[in-house]
Amino acid sequence: MKLAGKAFFLLSLVWLTEPAVAEKALAPATIVVFNQDVPESVELAKFYAQKRGIARDHLVGLSCSRTEEISRLEYDTMIRNPLRAVFKERKWWTLHEPREGQPSVTNNSIRFVALIKGIPLKIRAASNYPGDKAGEAPLGNRNDASVDSELAALGLFTDQISGAPTNPYFQSYRPITEFDNAALLLVCRLDAPKAATVRRMIVDAIETEKTGLWGRAYVDGAHNTAPGLGVGDTWLAEIPGQLHKAGVPVIYDDSPAIFPEGYPMSDCALYFGWYAENVSGPFNQFDFQFSPGAIAVHIHSFSASTLHDEHANWAGPLVSKGAAATLGNVYEPYLQLTSHLNVFSDRLLHGFTFAESAYMSMQTVSWMSVMIGDPLYRPYAAWLEIDEKRGDEKGSSDWKAYHEFAAKNSSQPAPEYRAAAMKFASRTRNAPMLEDLGLMEAAGERLTEATVCFDQARTLYTKRDDILRTVMEEAEVLGKQNKTKRALDLLRDTLRIISNAPASALLKKLEMELRSTKPPAPSANPRRP
Repeated sequence: MKLAGKAFFLLSLVWLTEPAVAEKALAPATIVVFNQDVPESVELAKFYAQKRGIARDHLVGLSCSRTEEISRLEYDTMIRNPLRAVFKERKWWTLHEPREGQPSVTNNSIRFVALIKGIPLKIRAASNYPGDKAGEAPLGNRNDASVDSELAALGLFTDQISGAPTNPYFQSYRPITEFDNAALLLVCRLDAPKAATVRRMIVDAIETEKTGLWGRAYVDGAHNTAPGLGVGDTWLAEIPGQLHKAGVPVIYDDSPAIFPEGYPMSDCALYFGWYAENVSGPFNQFDFQFSPGAIAVHIHSFSASTLHDEHANWAGPLVSKGAAATLGNVYEPYLQLTSHLNVFSDRLLHGFTFAESAYMSMQTVSWMSVMIGDPLYRPYAAWLEIDEKRGDEKGSSDWKAYHEFAAKNSSQPAPEYRAAAMKFASRTRNAPMLEDLGLMEAAGERLTEATVCFDQARTLYTKRDDILRTVMEEAEVLGKQNKTKRALDLLRDTLRIISNAPASALLKKLEMELRSTKPPAPSANPRRP
């Protein structure tokens, strides 16, 4: 397939300047697919190619529908068949083509695919598809899918579209360029409600790679014990331990409610949560913004049903609020076949790309998932190679110091690690580290130690939301120690100073709860915290 003349001319302008940043080892294994009938798709494709140093013959313009949802026939004729022709024409594939039966891919020089805003998002269910045999419900009879996940299996050459084929890359620890399954493609998309948001996502990913992704993680469990759903909480419960080993401060909430509206969610670099239908809580605050380069994921069956509405579902709103990448589902996937977020988090922390981490976390391809973000983005790969001249500001040096301490000391036994960490954080006046240690102590019911940590962090913080959050954390642990008066005094003193912040309603609610709490009867065998 040949590029349209106008689109090819526009794209040729990309290489008049040097790429700002190029992942030299991965750019040759990446193609960029855009809708040549949509001007903003053409412009975004050339912008991404220039930023990543992707060669001009690795851009593919397709003439396809402008709608997010298409039929299976439209997918086959406008996307699948033209792309297969390009792979053959440009010799990206080495094919074994027997006289009888379907071809098979024996070698593939392309492993990453970046779909650009303007390429359709999802394929609705088809009936009586030639060559397809529907299996048993609830999986075997489904043939609706995301375009992205369907393209991941582009090299399978099968007419069997019903069911959920196994992803051979699931739980791998090998870079895709070293993976021996040549047919698999790691397909992500650069898409959002606005083209300007897509540009910002690209820039943020590339700029973040220079210094690493610094900030706080927020993990929101749901305490869901319903049959078949508890696994979601299991995934999320594993993530804080991964983050602590890497020295990433984390707020972990395992209560049934999601983070409430007004919650002071500052410096959010990572967010993992579930299970609300539409974006809610602090993300609806007009001034909320993720840290540049942030990765944010909320598990829901239809979290990416559309990407072109900044208020609908989760994926579109999250990137509109500043996230550089997210994961989602276009149709009902069933929980086990969504991204295993514990695997996704682990692989990111081990330096894999966004695309590799996402596909390592998925059990299936040709299913409902969509990965939104730069496929080559590696937020944590450069942590040990960061230029010492960067991050001199107080805010970023705190994150860096915590990471470096954890990298050197996390193998120590837990009591020794906590003691050493407390001394280090106090000496260096590291407020994020002190708050994180306080949360760990509180989770272990070491409430006196938690109070000390929160109190120190609160006095060191300078941002309003950080102060308000640690006030709530300290008041809660004081309440658990039956130090209600001290907790109430702390809340009231804070509210007198900061009464109009979005989080003030949460402080007032906590104040009312503490006032209504009756002290427990004296125990015959009191325990020391």
